[in-house]
Amino acid sequence: MTLDANAPAPHAPPIRTDVLIVGAGPVGLFAAFEAGVIGLTCQIVDALERVGGQCIELYPDKPIYDIPAITSCTARELVERLLAQCKPFDVPIHLEQRVETLEQRDDGRWTARTQHGLVFDVAAILLAGGNGAFVPQKLTLAEAAPLEKRYVHYSVPRLADFAGKNVVVAGGGDSALDWALALRKVAARVTLVHRRAGFSAADSSVERMRRAVDAGEMDFVVGGIAALNAKDGVLRSLTLRQIGGEVELEAEHLIALYGLVADLGPIAQWGLTIHGGRVDVDTSNYESSRPGIFGVGDIANYPNKQKLILSGFHEASLALRKAYAYAYPDKKRVHVHSSYDAKLAEKIGAAC
Repeated sequence: MTLDANAPAPHAPPIRTDVLIVGAGPVGLFAAFEAGVIGLTCQIVDALERVGGQCIELYPDKPIYDIPAITSCTARELVERLLAQCKPFDVPIHLEQRVETLEQRDDGRWTARTQHGLVFDVAAILLAGGNGAFVPQKLTLAEAAPLEKRYVHYSVPRLADFAGKNVVVAGGGDSALDWALALRKVAARVTLVHRRAGFSAADSSVERMRRAVDAGEMDFVVGGIAALNAKDGVLRSLTLRQIGGEVELEAEHLIALYGLVADLGPIAQWGLTIHGGRVDVDTSNYESSRPGIFGVGDIANYPNKQKLILSGFHEASLALRKAYAYAYPDKKRVHVHSSYDAKLAEKIGAAC
């Protein structure tokens, strides 16, 4: 895979490909592989700053048990395996790129533009971005923005960045507890802050956290973040609002893990039939109300829809076979089982 999070060169020509996949989560990554299998070129865009979608942002180290033929794997391991599976097709992935406008031309193809100036010329669009673009839920404090990426974080790209530091993790879900537990092994001090004593995380994670607190390996404080206190642009402490009043908590870094906010954003303006924030699709091919635009994964809406990764894999496979007809309207695609596809075996074998 080719990762690209940089702005394009001025006046760069449109990127021509068969399918534009919107979303680099597990379903989008599998769709990229499946596109290559049936002979389609594709490119991926994602509004997040790294590959993996909700899995990596919310529960990277949680076990997943319902992926066919894999007894158990973490979300991180699943994404790594999907990336390895896609590798033979060298699909470009454009991160921190949100598709803002989509126009259908007279020749039936689509022109898609991102907020940072990328332009795509494609035969079909595959929406695989969950319930739209996912962005971290940020602190509403005015003083937070100037401290972002240096002292205020909404994810943990590398544990080593916090080695020997005094770190506060805010949140009560799986992601917050998992990262607090992981950080206690490298940080000088870790304090988990949550607005209440109850959690929305798995019971096993809560139990591990409480054992770590009892053992003196980390701290837990109930309270809401009322203010960030910085001096010369450097975070020094947090002000916590508690039932008995306000207290100050020393901190060199704050990691706020309040989850992701789903927003259909510009997708809502593309003339699609939408119900409950999801795109209505035809289950024979997962095409939306606009021919050439498909919805797979959590964004797809239809009767008895199951929000499972494996459902998204199936949806992507059928959608791409219909997309093939838009990319090559004069060419009949002949189905070949992968076991008997000599060219596919050669391509994948050469990359392994």
